[in-house]
Amino acid sequence: MRTSRHIQMASPATVLPVTAQELVTAYRHLLRHSLRAVQFSKPSRYVIVDQLRAAFRDPKASAATFDRERVRRTIWFFKAATQEAGLESRILKNLVRVHWERKRAGRWSSWKGQIVKAAQQAGKTECPKRTKPTHPIRGTEYTHYENTIAMLNDTMGLCLR
Repeated sequence: MRTSRHIQMASPATVLPVTAQELVTAYRHLLRHSLRAVQFSKPSRYVIVDQLRAAFRDPKASAATFDRERVRRTIWFFKAATQEAGLESRILKNLVRVHWERKRAGRWSSWKGQIVKAAQQAGKTECPKRTKPTHPIRGTEYTHYENTIAMLNDTMGLCLR
């Protein structure tokens, strides 16, 4: 009697539980291949490490929501970005750039903004005479971007952030 050499895939109804070792392995593979894809460039590697840490420490993304196939496809995406300067590398480059700019925008402010912040923290109720009104786009500027990334993830079966 011959035995089959093909590995049977688990059907969607019988999902195997995720072990801690699998999570660590997935984290390491994603980190390794993403760093290779950005060629270990300085701002990019810090953004990638921060994003991966946030993704794996997120209480919403527990072991129950872990998808092996999405991780495998994301690693494939990073490998494709590493091998050729094509669409995948441009997408990854833009993802990293947007996350870096977002983080930087929240951290850096003008000297006027720092004065207003210091005055508010000191308990002064008065505001400086010339304050600009808040822009209506403020706070919603990244919704279209996030929706586009979500659609890309759903279409290609990836887990990019």
